[in-house]
Amino acid sequence: MELPAPLSRAPARPQARAGEEAEADTRQDAQVEAGPPPRRPPAFYSSVFAQIEEIGWEQVVSATGDDGVSCLTFRVVDEAGRIHLLEITLPMGYPECPPSISADIPYLPKIQWSKSSRLKDVLCQFQAHLKILQEFWSTMDEIDKVLWIVDPTKPSYAMSHRRISLGDDCYILLHVDARKPNSLPECRFLGTDDKLDQLIINWRKNRKKWDAKKKFHENLTAVLDFALPAPPLVSCNVKDDEQADCGICYAKHLPVDDELGAHSGCVTDYTCENPSCSRAFHSVCLRDWLRSITSTRQSFDVLFGNCPYCSDPVAVKITDH
Repeated sequence: MELPAPLSRAPARPQARAGEEAEADTRQDAQVEAGPPPRRPPAFYSSVFAQIEEIGWEQVVSATGDDGVSCLTFRVVDEAGRIHLLEITLPMGYPECPPSISADIPYLPKIQWSKSSRLKDVLCQFQAHLKILQEFWSTMDEIDKVLWIVDPTKPSYAMSHRRISLGDDCYILLHVDARKPNSLPECRFLGTDDKLDQLIINWRKNRKKWDAKKKFHENLTAVLDFALPAPPLVSCNVKDDEQADCGICYAKHLPVDDELGAHSGCVTDYTCENPSCSRAFHSVCLRDWLRSITSTRQSFDVLFGNCPYCSDPVAVKITDH
């Protein structure tokens, strides 16, 4: 279909602008007539503050919206030490109306809510949901560790797909069921090599042999009847390098700066003692972060607080730059 000639479109532009201006004026007049947006009662704020206190202010990552409390983001650590950010939005009718939640996970739980429910109940239900998802994440971790993953290079906790290299520019795209991670995944073969034909035949012939009790990569190898290539050696150190990055400033080395004194250009020098976490930090970054937290305690020249990722106790000395 051909577009009208430019000359035929030109006269319509001023009319469109005039119409837009008239519409904008109408909206502005309507807003003036409607008055300011409804405000929440004072009791709402005192109630929300009390509910946050029950959870712990140190778990709050951000607070935005109406006077900074209608949209709350909490840091939640699952039993494997994974850090999750749970965003809770409080509607105008809260607490009679249930809050809505958002998080970077494959699927969200259905929140059970009553007029007597509180924010801590939402977090408890979310934590229970995270327990259900542990098997899924363990499966995805196994896939990422053992197989040659091409995409995504930095998967989020919500992603359930992986594009796996089979060598010779051939790939298999897998979609793992987050609710049944050990079941036969959906798959799609990508590439033009003749060996894909045989792999597709093997998949159709052997897929009924998939055993949910076996490890994922063992099942995949058996069904395809093909030795899956291991990830390149250069990929083996990626996780270690990422782990060496500071969990606060996200850099391996501090900048070269005279103000940092002996710490100038230093690598991470503090590691969380929780084996499920083991996040690395620059002691300078951790010290500054602890100083910004109201729950941090100081005894002589040592700051005591909690790991920003797993909430286990941490302690760092106060040193002059």
